[in-house]
Amino acid sequence: MQGKIVKGIAGFYYVHVEKTGVFECKAKGIFRKEKIKPLVGDNVEIDIINMEEKTGNIKKIYDRKNALVRPAVANVDQALVIFAADKPKPNFNLLDRFLIMMEQQEIDTVICFNKQDLVEPEELERLKNIYQSCGYQILFVSAKRQEGIEEIGGILEEKTTTVAGPSGAGKSSIINLLQTEAEMETGTISEKIERGRHTTRHSQLIRVKEQTYIVDTPGFSSMYLTDLEAQDLKLYFREFYEYQSKCRFQGCSHIHEPDCSVKQALEEGRISPVRYENYIALYEELRNNRKY
Repeated sequence: MQGKIVKGIAGFYYVHVEKTGVFECKAKGIFRKEKIKPLVGDNVEIDIINMEEKTGNIKKIYDRKNALVRPAVANVDQALVIFAADKPKPNFNLLDRFLIMMEQQEIDTVICFNKQDLVEPEELERLKNIYQSCGYQILFVSAKRQEGIEEIGGILEEKTTTVAGPSGAGKSSIINLLQTEAEMETGTISEKIERGRHTTRHSQLIRVKEQTYIVDTPGFSSMYLTDLEAQDLKLYFREFYEYQSKCRFQGCSHIHEPDCSVKQALEEGRISPVRYENYIALYEELRNNRKY
């Protein structure tokens, strides 16, 4: 029987099988021997132990399209990052850290600003201008007024999307609204997963409809860039791509060097000052981390 791992805690893996339900499974010993750890999002084959109690063993993990490190999840098509347009005001440095992490893992990201009802149209335009020029898709929604939820649903269609955002941005409210349209057996899944044995907050795959899943990840208030050298940071700022080959110096950091095309684009308004300032701050952070 084939299914998808929707949650994994303390050696138990919860596998959703279309039209059948969620099975509580253990992974066979061969995976430990081969040092393969099943991940949320894995497509698997299971042996049934007890159909009535919905228990089984994972006997095969199908080839992964990709595997993210943070959050630890497999077979992701895209990321949706949710920040509030206000209350709290968006932390652009934190948002850029998330975008860099997804760029490192070659995952396309859609940026969603919730609470659009709290700000003036001019502020929405400013937010759009910062990130649209980088090539990111921007959505403005209001979970409170249920505005823009259908548009999010269209973007999620037939994909597995990791959904992330800082506390207070309204991520949970949006996910709950998306789930109201779901066919999933919410009660069955909740009962099986939240039986009381496991209460720790972990990443979880939620089925919105057939072939459409979202990965609900714990809220974050900080994010550290790892496995990244300061000189490589520029590779993850999309808006630099078209300019950096025109810089006078090969390996230009786009900070101190003369005749830098990126700095010229900044002066001409083709690169957002907000993004560029974050680039400098993150560059210095990575460079200082390297010293210690």
